[in-house]
Amino acid sequence: MVKKTEQMEFWSGNFGKEYTDRNEVLNVKEWDKFYEETRGISRTAMNTECIGGFSRDIKVLEVGCNVGHQLLCLQAMGFKNLYGIELQPYAVEKAKEHTKNINIFQGSGFDTPFKDGYFDLVFTSGVLIHISPNDLNEILSEIYRCSKQWIWGFEYFAETHQEITYRGKSNVLWKGNFAKNYFETFPDLMLLKEKKYPYRTNQNEDSMFLLQKKDS
Repeated sequence: MVKKTEQMEFWSGNFGKEYTDRNEVLNVKEWDKFYEETRGISRTAMNTECIGGFSRDIKVLEVGCNVGHQLLCLQAMGFKNLYGIELQPYAVEKAKEHTKNINIFQGSGFDTPFKDGYFDLVFTSGVLIHISPNDLNEILSEIYRCSKQWIWGFEYFAETHQEITYRGKSNVLWKGNFAKNYFETFPDLMLLKEKKYPYRTNQNEDSMFLLQKKDS
């Protein structure tokens, strides 16, 4: 039986479609400009700091790719074997319009259609923040299962997990220490890198982190 949560229903509906339209950008240049305006550094520069030394031939999966902004950014950096899975059908269609030579699938991060260790690297970008704390370990387990070596994340950070009201809605957004959630759940993970990126207009910050399976 396919898992369905309150948050999945919410983000795959009209609110999720409105989010997609509101946050759609046309190219990597616009994507980088958005990050420069909000964090003072481009997303390409962030990615380069974290995984710039990786082979461009590794197989990469983004869980919750929306319209493919981050995958396009990685493609522009030279990464070739890129995959994305996205819950929202509307965003999947948009992603297929925006991208070329990137494999986009409609589906849930709780139940991906891939074999164990199929990807060298699996990542999320602003996705774990929308998973209920009650379901978090389940999606982390699926990400861990699909990754042969690395897990990469970029998420809204707080030392302790806390709910944030989002556009007047409750039970749809949390910030937390997601790197810590990973390595506390899976003892064989080690933290290779973590860097905080504060917002320029408020006191919030994001965390970009890279984990590796010790035996990989």
